[in-house]
Amino acid sequence: MSTPEGPQTPLANSNGILPHDSPVDTPSLFDTSLFRSYLMSLLPPVLGASPAELESVFDDEFDERVTRFASEGGGVIYVVKVKDDGEAEDVPPSYSYHLTPQLSYSPSHLTSLALIKRGPTLDPLSPLATQLHILNLFGGEETPYESLHAVVSCGVKPWFDAFVGARGGGKDGDSKMGIPMTKKKFAELELSLLHLQQNVEIPETHLVIHPVIQRAVELAQSSGQRPNISHIPAKLLNDSTFLNTLHGHVNLWIKSIQAVTKLTRDVSSGTASQEINFWLSLERALEGIETQLRSEEVNMVMECLRNAKRFLATVSFIADTGLKSSTDLVHKYNQLMKDFPLNELLSATDLDKIQESLVLIFGHTNRKLKLSPYPIRRALPLVEAISRDFNDQLLRVLTSHRLPYTPYETFDRLLSQTMNIFRTWDDLIKEFTNVAREVTRKRSEKFIPIKVVPAHAKLQERTRYLRDWRKQHEQLAVMTGPTKGLGSVAKEVGGMDMEEEVKEAYEVVKRIDVLDVSVEGTEIWVAAENAYNERVARVENQIIARLRDRLGTARNANEMFRVFSKFNALFVRPKIRGAIQEYQTQLIDSVKEDIKRLHDKFKTQYRFSEAYHMSQMRDLPPIAGAIIWAKQIERQLLTYMKRVEDVLGKGWELYAEGQKLQSESTAFRKKLDTRPVYEAWLHDINRRDMGVNGRLFEIVRLRGGGFQLAVNFDPQIITLFKEVRNLLWLNFQVPHAITNMAKDAKRVYPHAVSLMETVRTYGQTLDLVENNTGIEWLVAEYRNEAQRMVAKGMNIRWDHFVNQYDTARYVSSADGRDNRHIQFVREFASVVSVLQDKTNSVIDLYKDILRAVEDLATCAYTSEAFSELLGKIQAAIDRLNLEGYANLDHWVAELDKRIESILLQRLTHIIQVWCTEFDRTDDGDTRRDPLPLRDITNKRRAGKGAKEEKIVEGNMTVKPIVHEIRIQNQVIFLDPPIEYARSTWIKQLHDWLGVICRLRRIQSSRYEIGLQMQGAMASETTYTSLLTHFPDNTLERPFALIEHKIQQLKDYVAKWLQFQSLWDLEAEYVFNRLGDSLAHWQQLLTEIKKARSTFDTSETQRTFGVCVVDYEQVQARVNAKYDAWQRDILSRFGVKLGNAMKEMHASILKARNELEHHSIEGLVGGARRF
Repeated sequence: MSTPEGPQTPLANSNGILPHDSPVDTPSLFDTSLFRSYLMSLLPPVLGASPAELESVFDDEFDERVTRFASEGGGVIYVVKVKDDGEAEDVPPSYSYHLTPQLSYSPSHLTSLALIKRGPTLDPLSPLATQLHILNLFGGEETPYESLHAVVSCGVKPWFDAFVGARGGGKDGDSKMGIPMTKKKFAELELSLLHLQQNVEIPETHLVIHPVIQRAVELAQSSGQRPNISHIPAKLLNDSTFLNTLHGHVNLWIKSIQAVTKLTRDVSSGTASQEINFWLSLERALEGIETQLRSEEVNMVMECLRNAKRFLATVSFIADTGLKSSTDLVHKYNQLMKDFPLNELLSATDLDKIQESLVLIFGHTNRKLKLSPYPIRRALPLVEAISRDFNDQLLRVLTSHRLPYTPYETFDRLLSQTMNIFRTWDDLIKEFTNVAREVTRKRSEKFIPIKVVPAHAKLQERTRYLRDWRKQHEQLAVMTGPTKGLGSVAKEVGGMDMEEEVKEAYEVVKRIDVLDVSVEGTEIWVAAENAYNERVARVENQIIARLRDRLGTARNANEMFRVFSKFNALFVRPKIRGAIQEYQTQLIDSVKEDIKRLHDKFKTQYRFSEAYHMSQMRDLPPIAGAIIWAKQIERQLLTYMKRVEDVLGKGWELYAEGQKLQSESTAFRKKLDTRPVYEAWLHDINRRDMGVNGRLFEIVRLRGGGFQLAVNFDPQIITLFKEVRNLLWLNFQVPHAITNMAKDAKRVYPHAVSLMETVRTYGQTLDLVENNTGIEWLVAEYRNEAQRMVAKGMNIRWDHFVNQYDTARYVSSADGRDNRHIQFVREFASVVSVLQDKTNSVIDLYKDILRAVEDLATCAYTSEAFSELLGKIQAAIDRLNLEGYANLDHWVAELDKRIESILLQRLTHIIQVWCTEFDRTDDGDTRRDPLPLRDITNKRRAGKGAKEEKIVEGNMTVKPIVHEIRIQNQVIFLDPPIEYARSTWIKQLHDWLGVICRLRRIQSSRYEIGLQMQGAMASETTYTSLLTHFPDNTLERPFALIEHKIQQLKDYVAKWLQFQSLWDLEAEYVFNRLGDSLAHWQQLLTEIKKARSTFDTSETQRTFGVCVVDYEQVQARVNAKYDAWQRDILSRFGVKLGNAMKEMHASILKARNELEHHSIEGLVGGARRF
């Protein structure tokens, strides 16, 4: 174990004195006697030391080292057991013990005990056993690889794996934390230590040098000279004893070098890594020998022997050792051994890594074998050794998964992957065998059979068998599971829980190692499998009973096949397969029926089948459609044959019935051969003269008279290229000439279809324009543009399109002239598309406008209703203007005339309604129903000026006016005056007329700017001028009615105003005017009495239809005044009459008296006189 270097720096001094800048204040914190007693208890059992031998541990520096270890300074301290050197062999060995912070290795160090702190410092209050790790590191004569390998593989790695397994993190969580990488590093470390202990030890060669030669070389080197024989005493150069000694040394050298150069190993024993490491180590050993042979000492020995004419030793020295040839051979062999990717296999932790490593290993081997002369007879055992490593590694990985316990999906995935790895091995071995044969032939080596006996063959066979066995078991488990419904049924029938039985059978296999391919392991497996089969046989019997029951109740073949498809997974079991053999004849009969239906389907012919209509919808041409239809029938026939084979097994056609069925199906398949159909089509195409030529457009005469524009393109050509396309997909060999013709058609096809669609669209659009009269002017410009394009296209021919594509291969497409025909098609399509869009758009707008114009005739008679409709019309016109339709001014002017005529009708109607309403209230209401008017008037009087509103047709409101005859300051007057009535009625009339007259006229040029604005100001913006367009005296009538009503009002009010004279007249003036004439007085009284009827009535008002005269206020006062006048005149008249009567009485009395005084005689004469 190594220690961190940083904390150990202060302990570097050998005398134990601390550096001056390291204050030590820790002794007071940790008592070293605790550590001493701990070691005294620990070391005797662990290191086998006696207390007396341990005294060497507790030297002068013990306290200081322990104190430093206990503090922050060090993380580890070692107790080393050292074997003391003893000369005598019979004396028992003695040992000494040292406490050191630094670890070193020596063969005399038998054991090192590492005490590792778990925390940064040692706590004297806690037991040391809980604060220290203890690790025993063995040393001695052998290498420490074995003990290190044991520590890693049996201690550290299992402890790490146990922790990861207990934590139970998912695979994703592990990979995020780097756990798989750590596991791989552990595996690599374990493997590396194993390799180190497995290596064949190459003996180290140390050449023996004579002390004289050694001293001479050292002398020469100290004097800075090159060593030569002059540095050796001259008498020794000829001393035979000295020379014989040197000669003996050289012979020893040859033997020791030959021990290395002639070293070999049996490649068939051991592992592949040992073979690889052997050659790599041998190369290093030979390089070491060469280095020694080039040393000054060896050169001087050779010079001495040559000087003494001992050529026998020097001349054949290199040849005798065999060093050169051996070095060359090992170097060449190591071309294969260097960078050999075996570790990738040995450290693989999962199946993917194993597979990758195999590819790497054989890729390296096959590549390097061609370069390196490594013998094939050694390469074959090497590959077998790799196979052993591969077998071990695969077993290790698979065993770690505990295969019998894994879910079937995981099991199947693992074994599928394993079988895939075996297949990879087989492929790689084939490749290796080919390389080995080729190399053997090239090297002209003696022929040996190239055969690799894989060590994993048994494992491969076991995994394959295990996979099939588990698959069968899983199928059985699924079929007996609760979802299939077999388990419950069988339980009722046979009283056995099949699902539980299958589980119990599997438990037997779970308990054994299924991958143990040894003799004992195989015997255990066979026994377990037999036990499993015994249990499963009972389940199979139950399933057979159920299966036969189902097949017996199947009504037809399809149901039977459905049963078979459900239980199909179980037919691999021979017992179940044998149980269904009896249904063979029945199934063959049902298949015959199905084939007969296929015959009938074929006899109806393709053209009358549903497939024909479907293929037309899918754009399949007739010949290709017929071929596909026939192939479908053939495929169905094959499916029926396959069904029979699935159910009855291979070789069904060998039976008599099966043979007959097979021959019938073969005959039918001959009839389904599509080749004759194809040949007939080919002959027909060759007979016709088809091509892409002629003008682009043609004019077609219609049956009903007239002409129509059409595209001059044969639809058969389109069908041809579609046929060729589909036939090529169906793998038919279409002749070159027809393919070329189809290619021409295919090139032109997009343009032809585009032109056809464009012409069709053009015709439809023109029909739309004709059907919607009134929009011709608006789309005239676009129509003219389309007609210009048609005129332009009349001169273009189809040949231009075909030729253009041919030239386009050689001429750059940047040339605009080559592109003009295609450009024409696009432009024509674009122009017609614009015409269509504009036409559709204008039709929608025109319909909206017409709807609005029609609504003008029937909408409510309000300015809001009219304005809204005109606003809609104006918005549509603005949109037309914005989209740039032609002749808009003229079109809008025509539209305006229509709107004027409708508005004029509305005006005429509203005037008539107004007149009728104005007249009707006068004629009808008063006479017909005077009471409500009085009630209304009373209410109105109560409401102080509130006015009645009558709603008439067209929402017309006629507002009756109330005039009051009032007296103020003895003056009678009308309030409001009569002129107010006139002005109100005229204003009402104007308001109703203004609803239409004030509407804004529609305009076509709201989006135009510039000089037109001046002219636009002069044009009329409202419909006031409509008032001048009445054909008769419609407009004069309402004004005449108003004047007539005013005259009536004046006449009535004049009567009331006469009563003003009641206050203005002087009584004396009237009396004087009358004088004494009683007749005048009597006439006046009669007139007074007559005039009283005006106001002396129970009524308080007089109604004139739309006008009411209220005289309630003056009625009483006029009455009173009238009464006063009448009393005065009557009293005066009484006085006058009394006086007259008196006078008359007096005159009559006088006359009587006179008469009485006359005599009778004189009476006759008197009387005559009288």
